[in-house]
Amino acid sequence: MDYKDKVVLITGGSKGIGFACAKQFVSQGAKVIISSRTQAAIDEALTQLPYASGFSADLTHEDQASTLVAYVQQNFGSIDVLVNSAGAAKRTPVAELNPKAWGAAMDAKFFATINVLDPVIKLMAAQGEGVIINIIGSGGKVASPTHLAGGSANAALMLATAGLGNAYASAGIRVLGINPGLTETGRVKSGMEAEARFLAVSVEEATKKAVQKIPVGRMARPEEVADLVLFLASDKARYLTGTTITMDGAQTPLI
Repeated sequence: MDYKDKVVLITGGSKGIGFACAKQFVSQGAKVIISSRTQAAIDEALTQLPYASGFSADLTHEDQASTLVAYVQQNFGSIDVLVNSAGAAKRTPVAELNPKAWGAAMDAKFFATINVLDPVIKLMAAQGEGVIINIIGSGGKVASPTHLAGGSANAALMLATAGLGNAYASAGIRVLGINPGLTETGRVKSGMEAEARFLAVSVEEATKKAVQKIPVGRMARPEEVADLVLFLASDKARYLTGTTITMDGAQTPLI
């Protein structure tokens, strides 16, 4: 997996899975650019990412996403790999859902991905190569009463991943998705708060119950998801496109 001098854009790259991906791509010699909504988060992440760069943007806004892509193109050249790890829909118990919550979930996850993916895939098509990897989430496979809105956004992204992989395969572009299950990140911790409200238990008890459902016996680690990202972005996965890989410790035994 040779990433020396490859231009890699990672949205949501200041924390969690995105940050773990950034660390590994940097270690492989890639030119890594991370994005986050706040400059403070970028500055903190860059203290641990030598030679990486950052750009602050709220990707729920199409204009800011376009500005991010233009910045990368102008300052680093053609984007070879895009990892979409930005955005996470707030987990909301079903009794608390309303149209505004459904819309917010689509903005936070679906459009935070599509707003960057759309201009990038067109640029990649013009150059005749590129890889896009969407970090989605297993909530799009199985409906959860605390994650219906976010799960719907995830399901939409899975469909977009399959469709775009099919549509752009002849242009030399590969589009892939990863559905991590529970992973040791700050996002999952906040999600457990909604789960605790739904179950009327403490956050600690909700977390314990959630982990007990994972046959492997623990949550995933961000670096384990990053391992898969680097493989999928490499030539070793050159015949994979238009598919989403579930990575949940066998919690959801679906074919």
